Amino acid sequence: QVQLVESGGGLVQAGGSLRLSCAASGRTFSSYAMGWFRQAPGKEREFVAAIRKSEARTYYANSVKGRFTISRDNAKNTVYLQMNSLKPEDTAVYYCAARYDRDSTGVTGPHVYDYWGQGTQVTVSS
Repeated sequence: QVQLVESGGGLVQAGGSLRLSCAASGRTFSSYAMGWFRQAPGKEREFVAAIRKSEARTYYANSVKGRFTISRDNAKNTVYLQMNSLKPEDTAVYYCAARYDRDSTGVTGPHVYDYWGQGTQVTVSS
């Protein structure tokens, strides 16, 4: 069982930055693929970014590519999402997710993840 706790959300003006953190419990964090998803009111949950157990392999939604950066610190059991040049359309609840990483499994679909955090609100004002 893995427990995930997100933090770092808040209110920011357009063009600003936030860094989200997701702290994971358990001793096998380094074996997990980690993802960030977001859900705006009235919309489906959508993929934002993911990172495999190998830190060199990262994935991004086209809408955030070049603005957001996902990273992980296995020593701290934590995954981060650095969000720069924020836009009002980035407003959503952001969720962290985890799954045991297998090369044969994709990491961009919410259905592949086994564990989810409670979410943190990000609001970008215009």
